[in-house]
Amino acid sequence: MPYTRSSDLSQHTFLVTGGAGFIGSHLLDLLVESNAKKVVVLDNYSTGRKENIEHFASYASIEWVQGDITQLSDCQKVCIGIDVVIHLAALGSVPRSIANPIATHATNSTGFLNILLAANENGVKKVIYASSSSVYGDEKTLPKTEGKEGRPLSPYAFTKQSNEMYAAIFGDLYGLPSIGLRFFNIFGERQSKEGPYAAFIPLAIQAAVSGGSLRLFGDGTQSRDFTHVSNVIWAMICAVMAQNQRKAMVFNVACGKSTSLLEIVKYLEVISGNKIQLFFKPSRKGDMRNSIADISQAQKILQFSPICDLREGLKKTYEYFLLKTQCGFMVG
Repeated sequence: MPYTRSSDLSQHTFLVTGGAGFIGSHLLDLLVESNAKKVVVLDNYSTGRKENIEHFASYASIEWVQGDITQLSDCQKVCIGIDVVIHLAALGSVPRSIANPIATHATNSTGFLNILLAANENGVKKVIYASSSSVYGDEKTLPKTEGKEGRPLSPYAFTKQSNEMYAAIFGDLYGLPSIGLRFFNIFGERQSKEGPYAAFIPLAIQAAVSGGSLRLFGDGTQSRDFTHVSNVIWAMICAVMAQNQRKAMVFNVACGKSTSLLEIVKYLEVISGNKIQLFFKPSRKGDMRNSIADISQAQKILQFSPICDLREGLKKTYEYFLLKTQCGFMVG
């Protein structure tokens, strides 16, 4: 029987790393809604934003810890008494990893190893972590299917592949159960549109809201399996509730549909009534040409199905950014 949004998590204690981030703050919303017994949030606020979590200030079930996953001692402290770790803290962005591979490795690889070590030492029952569609690298077969990974195309992709390998090793050697969720091109409310590493959809929405311009790398026909944040949050809850068939498992999390960048632009022009001026730039190193997920394994084993399709998600996200702009807030 599929899980519902009213799934009771009152018997579980959680550690959420990166809880002040775009994805993490949405996860906290659902954990609170699902009556989680206790949630410890670890964040260093380097990319997470305190405004994402201001509405949790009065919740006694949430404990806030400012710390860094690159410090093993920080990870050890927050894993005490935890049943389930949901690990989201990372330095995202393929271009960022190419520009600064050392920082990406320290956070994404060393930080993940620290979390596994601390979880194992403290008897954590399960580690759920954010992997990425980037692990498919130069494997051109579509749709992307678990077990058919390619050579990574960027330092970021390598860190995500290494995370999955470490999780498998900890399962084999120490019996630590884990589920890696390969997220495909997440977008949604609270996503940052600022800085040099902002993702495509928030930048496109910003252009739609203002009637401005948008820079596209490539010819715009490249495609992605864009996935609203509510779908990945729901996948995490499904992973919490599921029984591991093996100690270390990985699943694609997406909608199973491919959409080009130009199609995204066209739809945003329709819902906004504004024309977006496009400037085309050469394709970037490290980017895959096309991507679409086979989500059959997540559907079968995790009982996961998307709860928000692309158009609904784009409309929600556009309305969020529009409201923030109209109210005079800076949306990062």
